Amino acid sequence: FSFLQERLRYMLLLLLFVHGADSFYVPGVAPINFHRNDPVEIKAVKLTSSRTQLPYEYYSLPFCQPTKITYKAENLGEVLRGDRIVNTPFQVSMNVEKKCEVLCNFPNKPVSLTVEQSKLIAERIREDYYVHLIADNLPVATRLEFYSNREEEEKKKEKDVQFEHGYRLGFMDGNKFYLHNHLSFILYYHREDVEENQEPTYRVVRFEVIPQSIKLEDLKADEKSMCTLPEATGSAPQEIDPSKENQLLFTYSVHWEESDIKWASRWDTYLTMSDVQIHWFSIINSVVVVFFLSGILSMIIIRTLRKDIANYNKEDDIEDTMEESGWKLVHGDVFRPPQYPMILSSLLGSGIQLFCMILIVIFVAMLGMLSPSSRGALMTTACFLFMFMGVFGGFFAGRLYRTLKGHRWKKGAFCTATLYPGVVFGICFVLNCFIWGKHSSGAVPFPTMVALLCMWFGISLPLVYLGYYFGFRKQPYDNPVRTNQIPRQIPEQRWYMNKFVGILMAGILPFGAMFIELFFIFSAIWENQFYYLFGFLFLVFIILVVSCSQISIVMVYFQLCAEDYRWWWRTFLVSGGSAFYVLIYAIFYFVNKLDIVEFIPSLLYFGYTALMVLSFWLLTGTIGFYAAYMFVRKIYAAVKID
Repeated sequence: FSFLQERLRYMLLLLLFVHGADSFYVPGVAPINFHRNDPVEIKAVKLTSSRTQLPYEYYSLPFCQPTKITYKAENLGEVLRGDRIVNTPFQVSMNVEKKCEVLCNFPNKPVSLTVEQSKLIAERIREDYYVHLIADNLPVATRLEFYSNREEEEKKKEKDVQFEHGYRLGFMDGNKFYLHNHLSFILYYHREDVEENQEPTYRVVRFEVIPQSIKLEDLKADEKSMCTLPEATGSAPQEIDPSKENQLLFTYSVHWEESDIKWASRWDTYLTMSDVQIHWFSIINSVVVVFFLSGILSMIIIRTLRKDIANYNKEDDIEDTMEESGWKLVHGDVFRPPQYPMILSSLLGSGIQLFCMILIVIFVAMLGMLSPSSRGALMTTACFLFMFMGVFGGFFAGRLYRTLKGHRWKKGAFCTATLYPGVVFGICFVLNCFIWGKHSSGAVPFPTMVALLCMWFGISLPLVYLGYYFGFRKQPYDNPVRTNQIPRQIPEQRWYMNKFVGILMAGILPFGAMFIELFFIFSAIWENQFYYLFGFLFLVFIILVVSCSQISIVMVYFQLCAEDYRWWWRTFLVSGGSAFYVLIYAIFYFVNKLDIVEFIPSLLYFGYTALMVLSFWLLTGTIGFYAAYMFVRKIYAAVKID
């Protein structure tokens, strides 16, 4: 009971810590101070759609271009996400209003779109594309106002405001396509405190846009590129007819407003999740599940084990006439090496590599060091950490391989370094070929691919070899009982001891503890949302580790009681059972939440889902395997064996 109390206290402390960590973040860049009239550069990131999952770069569509196009140098994470940050011709100055200005081409010479360009724009509008711009590294957002289900009196007073990332390229009405060709930028600044005689400085704290579609004839423009917007009621939208050439003007206006938001909390608008409540419910639900499981486990297994061990040891003292039964019977075979020990140790090595990487990434992100303002930082960190964690993966794989009486350590190290990363690289390469075919910016460029291969063979492979060498040289794990020469016959097993039934039974609890968080992660990946609740994620990860370990111990205990000693592979497969549920959930999410109909987006979705499920299986399988291995060594060390 005191153990349970201790754990409860620890969990509560952690919850308090996480609640603090959730609302705190270290900004990725230093603030930029602007004076009045200073240029505020507006850059384009990419076009995205949750219907096609294919990002495109900004100038893949015939938008107005500046005289010289310059792309920002990107980090690895940005390239993998499909970001291609580029300058735009928008002229915005700090705290200077602009009523309406024509973006490119003079008013008497509108932009002329060819039939091909018109078709392309119409297709992108039909596919529901969003345009993403940034000003001073802040992404643009569209404000959505709606009335919530409150009482009638309150409705008049208060609207709920939510923000959509980016702005819609256009909209459809019936079978007609309309392009948003006028952008009203609303930028919010925070006036910094300065000494009396100094010029005031400003910082950009929010970037909103109201996109509008206005017909060429309704935009009254003069020779100085100024224009006047029509009255909201009388204007017609700018139609794009894909069957012919179209003429239009791209225009924009700029409005500045002062704001109380400090620079440090300017990302809060993008990161405010309306359903933090759900996360707390999910965490409490998971904690209850884990404690329930711990309680059952502690009660049943510890009591049963004590009884077993006492009986076994007493029997030896009195007489050997009583028939042995249960898990003590298989003591001479329980540590018999399994089939394919090299593959098993290689997969477990990769699992350790993943475990270390995920743990460090979530912990660092929870402390706020991988904030969304430093774009691509999360993916870059994850890639590099996976490479460097090869040394731990190699060490554990090497030591286990030696314990399982393996001799070819060089081959084992090569297998550890290439088996899982090879599968990941293969799947990604095939998917990348399809993305290349679509000319999407989501395709990893050839030089980046070569760089990743160099990282794999130049950093990860040597580190795995190094770890494997030391792991293989180290004393193998000491097994408390000797293995018999002749393997014992395994009695016929009951139906519920089947592997697949085991996977279904073992997977449901860890999955139940984390599936709400999974919904938010899926939304972040497939619907271009920001995910920033790493405090919750860290807690969920700990709960996942605990529940996987416990389930795995229960399953291995039942298996040994049934006198089946082939537990090595089985424990690894069964502990990863929650990956099967993740796969089913991914299919459910695809059918119910996403509006994907075409072949290539579907292929991308299921290709990346397969990678996620494989990685999750390795992770949970490894956690379960090591928990079960420690448990088996403990119980056999406690009984006296002749």
